[in-house]
Amino acid sequence: MRPIDKALLDAVSGEAQARLRLRANYNFHPADDFPAHRLLNAIEPDSYLAPHRHLDPAKDETIIVLRGALGALCFDDTGSVLQQWLLTPGGACCGIDVPHGTWHTVIALQPGTVLFEAKSGPYRPLLDAEKAAWAPAEGEPVAAAYWQSLRARFAAA
Repeated sequence: MRPIDKALLDAVSGEAQARLRLRANYNFHPADDFPAHRLLNAIEPDSYLAPHRHLDPAKDETIIVLRGALGALCFDDTGSVLQQWLLTPGGACCGIDVPHGTWHTVIALQPGTVLFEAKSGPYRPLLDAEKAAWAPAEGEPVAAAYWQSLRARFAAA
C-alpha cells in the first residue's frame, strides 16, 4: 500500500515545477494499458491544458483536488464556457465528474496544486476530434493569451 501523504504531494509538485510544461503525474496504475487509471496530477500556474474531450464512452473522468486550487471549465461545441467551478479541498466544491464527450479543461490557480484523477485505460493520445479546434494548441503563440482569458474568470481565487 502507498499512502497519499504530504511527502508524495510535495514530490510530484516538485517534479511539475521542474518541467517545462509545469505538470507531472504520479501513476498508481502499473502501465498505460491497464484498464483503470488512477493518478496524481500536479499542475502549476501557467501550465496550459488545451480544452479537450474524451469520445470513448468508457472515458468518463473524475477529478478531486487534494491540494491548492483548480479552476475547471466546461465548454459547448463552439468554445463558449457553459459552466465553471472553483475546486479546493474542503471548499464548497472539491471535484468534478466529467462525462465522456464533454469539452473541458482545468487551470491551476495556486502553486503546488495536486489533483487525483480516475478514468478508464488504456492510455491513448487524443484523437483530432477530441482536440478543440476553437482553442489554440499547447505551444501555439496565442495559447498564452487564451489561457490568460480563461484564468481571468477566476480572478478572485
